[in-house]
Amino acid sequence: MSASPSLLAQSVIVTKLRAAGCVFAEDEARLLLSTALTPSELAAMVDRRVAGLPLEHVLGWAEFCGLRVVLEPEVFVPRRRTEFLVAQAVGLAGPGAVVVDLCCGSGAVGVALAAALQEAQLHAADVDPAAVRCARRNVGAVGGQVYEGDLFAPLPAALRGRVDVLAANVPYVPTEEVELLPPEAREFEPRVALDGGADGLDVLRRVAGEAPRWLAPGGCLLVETSERQAPRAVEAFAGSGLVPRVAVCEELYATVVIGTRPAEFSRA
Repeated sequence: MSASPSLLAQSVIVTKLRAAGCVFAEDEARLLLSTALTPSELAAMVDRRVAGLPLEHVLGWAEFCGLRVVLEPEVFVPRRRTEFLVAQAVGLAGPGAVVVDLCCGSGAVGVALAAALQEAQLHAADVDPAAVRCARRNVGAVGGQVYEGDLFAPLPAALRGRVDVLAANVPYVPTEEVELLPPEAREFEPRVALDGGADGLDVLRRVAGEAPRWLAPGGCLLVETSERQAPRAVEAFAGSGLVPRVAVCEELYATVVIGTRPAEFSRA
């Protein structure tokens, strides 16, 4: 018996993807076939993937924490390792928590937190207009608000001293290492979402320095970083008055620095 048309199409797509260097060609082919609505759309999607566009940008969505997050071109693709940050945040927050997703990109972290926490009050912000447009599609769908601007600047002043969970997936790649990233990242994702300055911690330090004024007593700042950067990140957290600790997930190769605002912290 001859193969069905769908199997033949999948075989052709897999061959093209493999030739382009896609490691998980079979899985990607299945996703492309299940997403495309017409043969012409499928052909265009395969061509874009073969040209190097990240799979999530081709599909128009990314899977994150079991959710399908809308993803637009030139927006940072949420990484699976960041699911560990979400898990840590969920363990620290209760129902009705005030949550801020800073450097939100597509809003994936905030949406995942809203899905896991009952009646969370979600706010998100990013400096990149493309990210803000994308995040509004995702965060708005769960009743959250998205603001455009640099770090804390666009957030409503009424949030000062009230934030229970501040998740900041800041850029943390050292400037000199950005060019060493895979082509999918350095060519198709915004540099502002990747480049963390000379040692990768410039934005982290800025966030840590201002976070205590926004956190509620006992509120927590969570930032993803690399294992080798964690000691300096801890110093930055402690220097701003937060009580720091480091959480590590070897399976996801994820390191998260968590800083708790002590009750006696002065916001003066």
